[in-house]
Amino acid sequence: MGQAGFWDSQEQAQATVAELKSLNALVKPIAELVSAADDLTVMLEMAEEDPQMASEVPAELERLEARLADLELKALLDGPHDANNALLSINARDGGVDANDWAEMLLRMYLQWAQKQGYDTEVLDRQDNDEAGISNATIAVRGPMAYGYLKGETGMHRLVRISPFNAEGKRQTSFAAIDVSPEITETAEIEIRDEDVREDVFRASGAGGQHVNKTSSAIRLTHLPTGIVVQCQNERSQHKNRATALKMLRARLARLEEEKREAEQAAKYEKQAKTGFGSQIRNYFLHPDQRVKDARTGFLVGNFQSVLDGNLQGFLDAFLRWRVGQEVS
Repeated sequence: MGQAGFWDSQEQAQATVAELKSLNALVKPIAELVSAADDLTVMLEMAEEDPQMASEVPAELERLEARLADLELKALLDGPHDANNALLSINARDGGVDANDWAEMLLRMYLQWAQKQGYDTEVLDRQDNDEAGISNATIAVRGPMAYGYLKGETGMHRLVRISPFNAEGKRQTSFAAIDVSPEITETAEIEIRDEDVREDVFRASGAGGQHVNKTSSAIRLTHLPTGIVVQCQNERSQHKNRATALKMLRARLARLEEEKREAEQAAKYEKQAKTGFGSQIRNYFLHPDQRVKDARTGFLVGNFQSVLDGNLQGFLDAFLRWRVGQEVS
């Protein structure tokens, strides 16, 4: 990062900074724990002669055990994309306006969780419902191991409460679908066949001196299967302009492939069958009592509002341990 020109490419630089954060999230706690273990050894030696020091040992040992348990949990984040940023989508399902309201409540919950973790978030898409809440939304959650922690949230989330939209005060069950995908930073290889590209050469216009006006150095590329057109005339060299135009075309085609993938992913939820009881991964109850329980792990929190305020880590940690148990069995 200290090298000259590091920030010339903002995209590559930001990817490197993100990688550094992910590595530090693991390396620094390990280094601190090793150092603390060395300090504990010294403390034990001193405790043999100092009763007051001896009384402090149990608390320090408990603190180190808790930090070790946290590192052991992070070691479970070993999937191929676990270190990536996450794209989280929320779609209102069964339950009418209550489901739209529930989807917005979940959006707030995940944004609050990300803030507590020190992650950056960006709302990429949001479709509001006419009456209340949202129909769907997609957010990017960017930070160390964001996808590794959030991927277990994929599935149906069920809310049971007295409906604020029902004048008779009846109990309402609502569903929302969550989908989490890793944000891929490296652009996949895009194959461009020569026969699919029409190249036009023309004279550059605008500033640049007599040379660019007298020679046909500008390049326009048309990708025939997609109709994408790019052109470059910044360089005096036709060769350099062609190389730049090809990079631009690759980037446009890569984005097109990503849009197709996103459309297919969205269609998967739009065409999904109606959701019924028993299919949810987590139940959120506001009536008759307040509790949130994960249907897979059995993890339970008795404070509904605390969970909705973003205190999700217990559920995420429980899922990581549960997943390991499933793989072993």
